[in-house]
Amino acid sequence: VSTQSTGYQRRVRGFLLCAFSRHLALVLFSSTKMVAQKKDKKSQDTINSRLQLVMKSGKYTLGYKSTLKTIRQGTSKLLIISNNCPPIRKSEIEYYAMLSKTPVHHFPGNNIDLGTACGKYFRCSVLSIVDQGDSDILKTINE
Repeated sequence: VSTQSTGYQRRVRGFLLCAFSRHLALVLFSSTKMVAQKKDKKSQDTINSRLQLVMKSGKYTLGYKSTLKTIRQGTSKLLIISNNCPPIRKSEIEYYAMLSKTPVHHFPGNNIDLGTACGKYFRCSVLSIVDQGDSDILKTINE
């Protein structure tokens, strides 16, 4: 048996070392990302549970056009915008909200997550809460 390694064996060892270092880097990256996601996940859970209570006991409007109507009428108490709402639409809603002195909350999830949080089977990028019902969502969002 030869004590010297062949070129093939050196290449295999190098490949295994490279694969191991990639796996280690991936594990380290994912573990640091999980710590940041836990806090975000907790706040998202509280928003989702409060949204579900609003959907059951309060009044709300889903969608861009109906949200603009409630802002213009002055009946909207809170606006919730998903994170992938188009920038022009988002800035227009924020401008109207600023004029009507309505608080705006930027939902951490995309429009699919916001629709699911509302208990709907469709996407929703903008939500206007007219009456909060039994929920305390206005207090928790303002804090």
